[in-house]
Amino acid sequence: MNGTPTVVDDVMTRRVVALRTGAAFKEIVRTMREWRVSALPVLDDDGRVVGVVSEADLLPKEEYGEGGPGRYGQMRSAADAAKANAVTAGELMTAPAVTVVPDAPLAHAARVMAHRRVKRLPVVGHDGTLLGIVSRSDLLKVFLRDDEDIADEVRREVVAELFGTGAGSVRVQVREGVVTLTGRVRETALIPLATRLARTVPGVVDVRCGLAGPPRHPDLDPDQDLLTERRPGRSPARA
Repeated sequence: MNGTPTVVDDVMTRRVVALRTGAAFKEIVRTMREWRVSALPVLDDDGRVVGVVSEADLLPKEEYGEGGPGRYGQMRSAADAAKANAVTAGELMTAPAVTVVPDAPLAHAARVMAHRRVKRLPVVGHDGTLLGIVSRSDLLKVFLRDDEDIADEVRREVVAELFGTGAGSVRVQVREGVVTLTGRVRETALIPLATRLARTVPGVVDVRCGLAGPPRHPDLDPDQDLLTERRPGRSPARA
């Protein structure tokens, strides 16, 4: 549906503060404080993202700044030693930067953040230039979608597409992002697919499926107990 966030470009922040590789240590700290962010993309002279400098990159300066002569031996890695002596963004940054393109699905951005354990991703064009930034909170915006809007899309894009003329027997309800499907359908093999597709609709928190097949015909599907009683070789129980 038009206006529904589905890709990074729909939710990213376009006004982004960034640093050049030559930005000084104190400039970095001041910029983070002023913009209330914990990480900043670092650009080369052509505006391409070449790294990200975060609070974690700055901490070795403080952590080891007052150590004694043996302080380098206490550092966790050579990278810590280098960052403790670094004075510019180009020396401090973590590179290469973990980035995402604007047409990436929101689920992809969320997986990258979780896998790389970062809170935000620079959004870059196919030439590597900075276009914006997407954060965890940006990705959660999709869950603010109206329940009835979600229900309409499930009916149109899932139920109608899968069950065709039988779609009218399927009831779709959405409450707080949780989709409930009830009713009877002839194509029971499609029920698991309906559940999976409903989960992919933007804004859906969970899907509860109560769909069932058509009712049994008593002449074609007799009661199991009667079948058992009529089975050859079985004598009725005696009192």
